[in-house]
Amino acid sequence: MSFSNLGLSDKVLAAVAATGYTTPTPIQEQAIPHVLARRDVLGIAQTGTGKTAAFVLPMLTLLEKGRARALMPRTLILEPTRELAAQVKENFDKYGAGQKLNVALLIGGVSFGDQDMKLSRGVDVLIATPGRLLDHTERGKLLLTGVELLVIDEADRMLDMGFIPDIERICKLVPFTRQTLFFTATMPPEIRRITETFLHNPVKVEVSKPATAAVTVTQSQVSVGREAHEKRDMLRQLLRNAKDLKNAIIFCNRKRDVAILYKSLQKHGFSVCALHGDMDQSARMAALDQFRKGELPLLVASDVAARGLDIPEVSHVFNFDVPHHPDDYVHRIGRTGRAGRLGSAVSIVSPADQKSLLAIEKLIGQPIAPLEGAPVVNTDTASADDAPAPRAGRASDGRKPRREGSQRSPRGSRSKSRKPDTTEIAAPPQTPSFGRAPIPVAPRDHHAEPADHSHLPAFLLRPIRARG
Repeated sequence: MSFSNLGLSDKVLAAVAATGYTTPTPIQEQAIPHVLARRDVLGIAQTGTGKTAAFVLPMLTLLEKGRARALMPRTLILEPTRELAAQVKENFDKYGAGQKLNVALLIGGVSFGDQDMKLSRGVDVLIATPGRLLDHTERGKLLLTGVELLVIDEADRMLDMGFIPDIERICKLVPFTRQTLFFTATMPPEIRRITETFLHNPVKVEVSKPATAAVTVTQSQVSVGREAHEKRDMLRQLLRNAKDLKNAIIFCNRKRDVAILYKSLQKHGFSVCALHGDMDQSARMAALDQFRKGELPLLVASDVAARGLDIPEVSHVFNFDVPHHPDDYVHRIGRTGRAGRLGSAVSIVSPADQKSLLAIEKLIGQPIAPLEGAPVVNTDTASADDAPAPRAGRASDGRKPRREGSQRSPRGSRSKSRKPDTTEIAAPPQTPSFGRAPIPVAPRDHHAEPADHSHLPAFLLRPIRARG
């Protein structure tokens, strides 16, 4: 089947043809006719199946009729992250180039003033993250009573990020008669409850089983020890030895680990950029832009890059950390092997990751085989330039450092292994407690009679530093 059989307008078909696409993906083929028929749609598809175009293309056709009003968008698309929202806007810019549509983006990291100005001019398509959208509605700068079509994208990611209460609030602000398109890769019970509450007799479009891995991705694992440096050593060898590596996304579980690994790879001469949720919006977009253009072939990222980002030609994905949630594994490896291309996903597994790995294998219904010809990492010592700096106040072995001059010998005894110091240096007297006479200090020469200084005040017994 071709796009011309789906009921899209001539303008949209011309825009699709200009991009070089000729055949719709399964979810596009099944969903687009129902969207054009004004039906609610529940789309279940793994990442990388083209579900963004499955709602963008029919929306462009529907929006050819009518006009926008100030502060009242005609359509609303909710995305869990800024990157996904910006990516959807790029799709509208690409496919809607021949139409005079006003598309606005409401995300954090951008001034309210600029966004308010766009809303006041009237918006045909509003793409937003839930938090920033509610900020505008609470300020009275946005009315959702004119929304004709609502799209909730990456719903399972919304659940993971705690946005479900916000989604419920937004659904109550839009008209009851709106059309709703709901897309998700998995169907946990909470997502099922949302669909039963806010969708009206939806058409279910399922092009793959929930939480299944793409068949175009070769999955493998390599084992390492417990030490953090072993993972870094292994990753560097994998990057150097990988076949047909064009670019790669390297996933970490924590934002702090993203920063550490990014600096480590930079230190070893790799061209790399980083992406995580604590970065400001301009830095995040700059990193993605450099990665897309191939200026920096390696991207170290948290799970903020695991959902829906359309970077078609990612050749490899490395799980530096095995994800704690099995669903996240499916989304991570879905960054490669997209649009029919072949991809490779390698997970670096430490003993602490075994439980998470078993949960992943249970979810995808298949074992993850060991990588053939995997490099061997020295488990005894870390490379000198990659060893993490010891924490302040602790020795390299993790113990608290001894104070200068302290000994482990019992109180009152001298260590047998230590040679006696024969140098005659006047030792300062012990500081007396309040109301007690100073305690005299024995001289180093044991043959001489100790001098009696008990009649002298304590301040006269303090050693004098020589100047110069």
